[in-house]
Amino acid sequence: MSAAEPSPESSPTRPSLGNISSVIKGEIDARHSEIESLNQRIHSNPELAYEEHKAHDAFVTHLRFLNFEVTPRAYGLDTSFSAEFGSGGRLVVYNAEYDALPGIGHACGHNLIASASFAAFLGLAAALKSSGVPGRVRLLGTPAEEGGGGKLKLLAAGAYRGAAASLMVHPGPGQRTAEPLREVAFVRTLANVKVRVYFTGREAHAAIAPWDGINALDAVCLSYNAVSMLRQQIRPHERIHGVFRAVGDRPNVTPAHCCVEYYVRSDTRAAARRLWDRVRKCFEGAALATGCEMRYEEFNSYSDVRPSSALCHAYVEAMPAGTVRYDPPAPDFFGGSTDMGDVTYACPGFHGIFGIDTEEGVANHTKGFTAVAGTKDSLERAVACGKGMAQVGWKVLTDDIFAAEMKKEWEADMQRAT
Repeated sequence: MSAAEPSPESSPTRPSLGNISSVIKGEIDARHSEIESLNQRIHSNPELAYEEHKAHDAFVTHLRFLNFEVTPRAYGLDTSFSAEFGSGGRLVVYNAEYDALPGIGHACGHNLIASASFAAFLGLAAALKSSGVPGRVRLLGTPAEEGGGGKLKLLAAGAYRGAAASLMVHPGPGQRTAEPLREVAFVRTLANVKVRVYFTGREAHAAIAPWDGINALDAVCLSYNAVSMLRQQIRPHERIHGVFRAVGDRPNVTPAHCCVEYYVRSDTRAAARRLWDRVRKCFEGAALATGCEMRYEEFNSYSDVRPSSALCHAYVEAMPAGTVRYDPPAPDFFGGSTDMGDVTYACPGFHGIFGIDTEEGVANHTKGFTAVAGTKDSLERAVACGKGMAQVGWKVLTDDIFAAEMKKEWEADMQRAT
């Protein structure tokens, strides 16, 4: 397919939704071999955050083969890329994630996320090309979702500036839904404030002169117990969890430099900030009690995903009847946090969850999930999601009333989020 811009001649007759749906599905089906090849390449070559060079290069190669203009190493990130088609009108952005996890590969199925967004981009680009209507679609490579905050850097660099909507899907354990239900559209995640806390005391020989020491490990233990007590007084959906990063080297040396790392989660980023203020006092109190100095640094904190209701309803309508539910069947359907949350604070967003054929007890971030994420059935489910996202993207670009209502709803939700 040529990526040449549509002719700016007299305004074309807008095709019917049925015709466009056929164009979208036909193009994605015709490009199935390219989508499958890319999916296999990413899954079989797992790469960690900001090291996804093979995935980046594979995307650039496939898109250029299909005659799209691609910007490699886009927005100042070595493993991001950007491909765009169309002109004028509104802009829809599809996010392609492709980073893996240490030791367990694609245990969050980012190969499937990449494949679904690739399919959606191809389908919507074909719809724009065949119709000649104004509108732009962008496929954005978004590295380092697993803790690296890739989308945070892309947001800061302007990758989503002017976007009318941004869409992606995420795989989850299929046993959480019963056939024929395979997906849930409106899924929230938790905001996540991430911090490293450093306690500084004074070294001493723990046997000869323990009174000369100021024990930073004592501050760590006091703060750990204080946080544990605080957990009794937080809301059911809130989470506080941490690990000890550095707590001394030898038993006979009073530890002077210790570090802990904590995640503090709540349902909105404002609420997560309020909870972090309470957690911070646990560290400050421990430092005061032990005579240590304390400092902290925040890194890659994620906002909560605030899905666009309009986009979610449009997605349900675009997919086969009965296969997608609007809202989760249980409050704990899908937990965790993602940097897609920050995107939904910048523009209306969609982050649907689709199930893959996992066994009972197998969930994201396990080796069992890695294996299922590489199957052909999982790819087919991702491609089906791509077809739905492409049809939603068409609605955003061509339905002025829908786009206006979507934006108005999002603006009102941003007021509630504070």
